[in-house]
Amino acid sequence: MIKGGKASPIFKFAEKCKSILASNWQGNLNTIKADAEDSKEEIYSSNVKYFVKKGKPYIWVPENDLHNVNTIIDDRGSFSVSSPFPGPLANLFRSIKRLPVRVALTGEVVCLNDDKANLVAESLEESLLAEQRAVSESSYAVSAILSSYYLGSTSRSANLQELLQGNDHYSVYKFNPSSCMYIESNGAVHEVKLEDIEKSKPDPLSPFSMSLIDGINQSETMRRALVLFCITFLKENAKDAFLVSVDRKGFDVLGKVLGPVNDDGSREYQWKELRFTLEEEAHDVETFCRQLLEMEEEALKNISSFSGI
Repeated sequence: MIKGGKASPIFKFAEKCKSILASNWQGNLNTIKADAEDSKEEIYSSNVKYFVKKGKPYIWVPENDLHNVNTIIDDRGSFSVSSPFPGPLANLFRSIKRLPVRVALTGEVVCLNDDKANLVAESLEESLLAEQRAVSESSYAVSAILSSYYLGSTSRSANLQELLQGNDHYSVYKFNPSSCMYIESNGAVHEVKLEDIEKSKPDPLSPFSMSLIDGINQSETMRRALVLFCITFLKENAKDAFLVSVDRKGFDVLGKVLGPVNDDGSREYQWKELRFTLEEEAHDVETFCRQLLEMEEEALKNISSFSGI
């Protein structure tokens, strides 16, 4: 029921960009410093929270942040967002010096008046409520996967909720992109047409991808299942594995597998990204988790059959 292989551009780059933007809740905003007439267009950067509406980022900037001054003088800016890498995945990336894939946008940073900012806040609240309903109405299988994630402090929903319920004051900006780049973990850069992003199909798993990744990676049972997937479906001799990304068509795993034979006949373990493609597209988180559990059952049966149990 599963196809597998090396990680490949299953999604068009436009769909990947759209998925990354919808999966995360924080990014790096860059604006041009407005501190002197002879400024050489020095760049000011800070980490900010955002929400995507109709494919465009809406950014919350703290009232004392320098961006609020910079954009009055010059509304040009850039905004970069990484694919989610929560919890143990972040530690692994650091240890193997691997960068997450990311999206880099350039464009205009436009401050919204109070009425428009309130409308965006209402849209955010409605979106968060819909996601919370989806989780509360999910089956035990789904809630079991998500439970370890929601105990953590990296919850996308919780962090965005702080924008609505916290005591801090923000200015809300709409980021109007004029260009988009998709940057791979190896540094390769791909220019993506904005019209392709607008036309691309939104991924229904995007709002839950961070929770799925963190929940599965923090579960010893699910981690063992990922190792079984590598062994059973891809014939890779793996001894460890982490979930890296999810989408409606499948998921990517970073597996610690045996590398090629060296000149002296020895073999060493190395981290390798592996792609698993689902037989049925996951139109919601329930469908994704159901197929994941079916894969685990199939893998266990294959292992039992092979060992003669």
